[in-house]
Amino acid sequence: MAIARQVLCLSALLSLPHARSQPLRYSVAEEAPSGSLVADVAEDAGLAPAQLSARRARLASEDGRQRLRLDRATGRLVVAERLDREELCAQAPACTLPLELLLADPLQFFRIEVAVRDVNDHSPRFPDEQITLRILERSDPESRFPVVGAVDLDIGSNSIQSYSISPENEYFSVSFGSQSVGKNYVELVLEKPLDREEQAEMSFSLIAVDGGSPPRSGTTQIRIVVLDVNDNPPIFTQQLYLGQVLENAPEGTMVLSVLATDLDVGVNGEISYQFSRGVGRSEKLFAIDPQSGEIKLIKPLDFEVAQKHELDIQATDGGGLSAICKVLVEVVDVNDHAPELVVSSFSSPLPENALPGTVVTFFTVRDRDAGANGKITCALEDQLSFSLRPAYKNYYELVTVSTLDREEMARYVLTIMAEDAGSPPLTTTQTFTVDISDVNDNAPVFNQTSYTMYVHENNIPTMLVGTVHASDADIGPNAKVTYSLAPAQPIEPPPSSLCISVNSENGHVFVLRPLDYEQLKQIEVLVIASDAGSPPLSANVTVHVVVVDENDNAPVVLHPAQDSSPASSELVPMSVEAGYLVTKVVAVDADSGQNSWLSYHLLKASDPGLFVVGAQSGEVRLRRPVTERDTVKQNLIILVRDNGRPPLSATAALSALLLNDFSDVRLPHSSLAAEDDSDSLTTYLIISLVFVSLLFLASMAAFIICNVCKRKELKDGHVIYAASNFPSTLTDAASAGTLPHPYYYEISLTTGSGNSEFKFLKPILPILPPQHGAVDGGTDDEQVCPQIPLTMEDVTPDNAGMLSTEEFNSLSFN
Repeated sequence: MAIARQVLCLSALLSLPHARSQPLRYSVAEEAPSGSLVADVAEDAGLAPAQLSARRARLASEDGRQRLRLDRATGRLVVAERLDREELCAQAPACTLPLELLLADPLQFFRIEVAVRDVNDHSPRFPDEQITLRILERSDPESRFPVVGAVDLDIGSNSIQSYSISPENEYFSVSFGSQSVGKNYVELVLEKPLDREEQAEMSFSLIAVDGGSPPRSGTTQIRIVVLDVNDNPPIFTQQLYLGQVLENAPEGTMVLSVLATDLDVGVNGEISYQFSRGVGRSEKLFAIDPQSGEIKLIKPLDFEVAQKHELDIQATDGGGLSAICKVLVEVVDVNDHAPELVVSSFSSPLPENALPGTVVTFFTVRDRDAGANGKITCALEDQLSFSLRPAYKNYYELVTVSTLDREEMARYVLTIMAEDAGSPPLTTTQTFTVDISDVNDNAPVFNQTSYTMYVHENNIPTMLVGTVHASDADIGPNAKVTYSLAPAQPIEPPPSSLCISVNSENGHVFVLRPLDYEQLKQIEVLVIASDAGSPPLSANVTVHVVVVDENDNAPVVLHPAQDSSPASSELVPMSVEAGYLVTKVVAVDADSGQNSWLSYHLLKASDPGLFVVGAQSGEVRLRRPVTERDTVKQNLIILVRDNGRPPLSATAALSALLLNDFSDVRLPHSSLAAEDDSDSLTTYLIISLVFVSLLFLASMAAFIICNVCKRKELKDGHVIYAASNFPSTLTDAASAGTLPHPYYYEISLTTGSGNSEFKFLKPILPILPPQHGAVDGGTDDEQVCPQIPLTMEDVTPDNAGMLSTEEFNSLSFN
């Protein structure tokens, strides 16, 4: 309960920026019954009674006792238990109870001081029921005889105000006053001499009356014994003796000595010392030697319990005469109490985004010692992120001085040292462990600046191609990372199909559908990693999914055309030498890399020894010169094979006509009938031969002229020819082995060569940037694959081998 009360007190004081400069002061009479009204605190503090309950108002005291309580419903301060001023403050002239009114939401406190007024609840009390005085019969009038006065625990006007004698007599009166040290004295004054012969003894009552309303009184019996001879009472050398003793002095330590003298001799001059019996406790701590008057310590002293002790010493001679003196023993404080540190509030864990100046703990320090021994200084050991600052009185606040970072330091162990100014000083240390709670101040961080993943074309659906990973320096939900794909921009074309997906929990990247390298070479997506903080933080990374080519496209023969009817034939003069270029087989492969590397092989021929095929170029040349024994029409089948694993192939069928001159040209499907060398030629055959010869000469002339023109143009560089650029004489010869109209080829002629060398280059599909799109409706973000049309500008000599037949036919030749 004490800890909970301290925590509540500190929580109330923590957020209070300023204390009320002046306390609320009230007073209450001691012995007031429980529930007695002290004051209307709510009204004096400017608070409505409803605020007291709403803000959980409560009272806190230094010693933790609830002698007064606060009625939240009315805002009144009432008595909670019996108040005894004498128990609380003894004989102190002022008795004040310090309190603190604490409120929460927002935190606020008011200081309250309640003065306990003394009431006349104690009667004067004499230490003895009977006092015996032995007085010489020769005593002079106005002689004074000290009497131990009564003690009244009340103070002020409620203390003893007067003494009286009852019944009144003619011999004595009473004198009452104050000494310089503030102690009252009582003396019997002899009004006229005594006569032992007339009256040897007398008795009367001594009455002490206080100033209360109604007044209280105490009575003791005075017995007067008239002595016959002893004329001189003892006399102390001092009426007031002062002494000091350390509170840690051991038992038996001599405090001081008192001394009284008596002019009488003999038994009447023998003096003994003793304490005058009183109602205090000081006499139990000291002892006096009856012969020497030395006062010694018999019990340990405690400065914190009593700072001074007052003793009444009585010196009595052998004749019964006595004298009384005062002894004041001052207890000297020693540093025997270490400082105490009382925590009122402590906040842990502390959020890492707490502003500088945030209060971590609120505490007070106190020391039961006095003076320099009770003066305390507090310090925070070796800490740069926190500091200690005084609040008011002995209250201190431990506050932050810089921004905290949980990722750098998750826990602080703070040590506060309180030290007094004693000699040697005493210290107390208090350790606080402050945990730093996490806030979402760190975005996820990918372990790579970008990712490149590979997938073979014709993959299976939902294939895992890689994983992205991001880590978050925070903890708990702030460090839980989920992955998603960035949404498509509005300017992007609509998606045609879904391609890429990322698992939101583990970052696995999947390809959702089979891909075709010939349609899409690479996919680029933006993956976003978001944490679960509030608000969430995120980071993104680019993921490149590269499609790896598979050998899934067989070569396609572009020339000679395989679907033409009748089949094309190449014309080969009989007079050419070995190595003559008959034609060139042109083929393309839509794959790339080594899958598109083509090789040409002569698979079948009418005369395998007559022709040879360039393995890399596809050029069909004569292996040897043509002879008359060779068949006029030669059929060849060329195998075109790529370099894939496994390899794919295609065949090209072509025919060659071996002619002495161009007059021997026949339709592709006409048979070469053997002419009878018979000398009997008909007139019709002669006329036909003459006509064919003339036609041949005209054709040769046109061919030579066209060839000369083309050589002149080709000297300037490579020229791309369209079908419209060919002379009619050549375009009409398509059936005789020229290239088909829909394809353009680059013709390279070597300088000084009599033969034309054709170099057919394969177009290649350029690497185009992928377009992205997003489709909503799934738990994972999805990436789309665009379809991009190709144009002739995209085809270069380096990429021609990657085109499929359909792609090549779809090119725009404008």
